[in-house]
Amino acid sequence: MVLGNYKSAVAARSTDKGILSASQDGGIVTQLFAFALDEGIIDGAIVAGQGAEPWMPEPVVATTRAELFAARGTRYTISPNMALIKEATRSYGLDKVGIVGTPCQMQGLRKAQLYPIGMRDVPDKIALAIGIFCMENFPYQGLETMVEDHCTVKMESAVKMDIGKGKFSVYTERGGLSQIPLKLTHKYEQPGCHVCLDYVSNLADVSTGSVGTPDGWSTVFVRTKVGDSVWARAVDAGCFETKPIEDVKPGLELVTKLATDKITKNQKTVEARASFGVKADGSGKALRNPYL
Repeated sequence: MVLGNYKSAVAARSTDKGILSASQDGGIVTQLFAFALDEGIIDGAIVAGQGAEPWMPEPVVATTRAELFAARGTRYTISPNMALIKEATRSYGLDKVGIVGTPCQMQGLRKAQLYPIGMRDVPDKIALAIGIFCMENFPYQGLETMVEDHCTVKMESAVKMDIGKGKFSVYTERGGLSQIPLKLTHKYEQPGCHVCLDYVSNLADVSTGSVGTPDGWSTVFVRTKVGDSVWARAVDAGCFETKPIEDVKPGLELVTKLATDKITKNQKTVEARASFGVKADGSGKALRNPYL
């Protein structure tokens, strides 16, 4: 299954206008972590905060709503959130940790929980893992070139970046919009992205992305028992407005297409590497989530 195992799939958005005002789409990650903090489901969450340069992410441990809100939005260069797990549990003393990450980071998280070499006493402290859809990522220098050279926007002037409908878009603080065809961005992609066979974060408790739903909404896959419990409580508490995924356009058909495209394209890279003796962590087989 290219979409992985899941218990339910819905279109959703936060009911908090403050969260939506600066979120990438439906504000799912920020809202779900905020609810989990309020309810004591997590003590804090490892999220992508602002780094030393504009749009350079840096992993931070958010233990308040204000810290969560400061990390809203998508940054199209990787934030090494996994690197902060030990510090979250030891330096911060968190017993119930939330973490958000890309599909590859969700794979790393589950492997660390199953084989906790170097992560003693950490695996059972992961209370909520939220995965985000990801086709590819860019090194910071590549992202900077895309924004400043191709889109002719200074990094510090950008207020939002987005990928959709075949274009990379940059929105400016003065209301401007600069776009380039997505085909121009391919040469800047992280090489490691080309062996990843997961588009929708199959191994997360809850995974989300904008594809499949209208602007301002997000597609949400609830995948595990933990995810199902937290999501149901958050919906019951009025944190989210939801619609059946079958009632929105373009729906799961587009999500399935993009997930399939990623697997088909990257499987060729995996096979090419194998042909000259380089193994990649991608056999084409679906990885099973042990936390279902």
